[in-house]
Amino acid sequence: MKRRQILVTGAAALAVLPGVPALLRVPRARADEVPVTEEDRILGNPDAPITIIEYSSLTCPHCARFHQDTLPEVKKNWIVPGKARLVYRNFPLDGLALRAATVASCVEGDAYFSFLDALFRGQSQWSRAKDPTAALAQIARFAGIDQKAFDACISDKAEMDRILKQKVEGSQAYDVESTPTFIINGEKVEGALGPAQFGKALAKAE
Repeated sequence: MKRRQILVTGAAALAVLPGVPALLRVPRARADEVPVTEEDRILGNPDAPITIIEYSSLTCPHCARFHQDTLPEVKKNWIVPGKARLVYRNFPLDGLALRAATVASCVEGDAYFSFLDALFRGQSQWSRAKDPTAALAQIARFAGIDQKAFDACISDKAEMDRILKQKVEGSQAYDVESTPTFIINGEKVEGALGPAQFGKALAKAE
């Protein structure tokens, strides 16, 4: 499935999970290389001079804090003005995060980042629910995914394999070990930095 670029409108190694196939190693990226593919989900001007690659897990509280506290300021000051673009990549830390990421992959167009916002905003509720899958299905309905489509999305093994391949590529190319981790024009920045700290990291890349 090709991923459309979306405009502003809207762990050292791979953890072993049952049924996950072995994945090939990929070359380590140079600091000046920021590879972006047609499968990536991109927020912002595709020609922005600063590329922020985010490796994130949908069950990670630190990632949720970044999306709620820091990303709105980054959007306002860097993404909306066209100075930076955000490339979101999943780095699931557990099976539930993998399933949530697989469901999110079914959301197309501008709604994708809105769906991520909803997942991060309600993370403490759905991830700790007695039945997390049912809680995810309820959120998905607000994104226009009915129960039949949800069942197909959450059990899409090919998409799970793609997400896990993306995770191992991040681990091998950029030494991503924890979430959130950001690659800003090739330089690694770790942790849920506040708006001021993250702004300084972006300013260094100008």
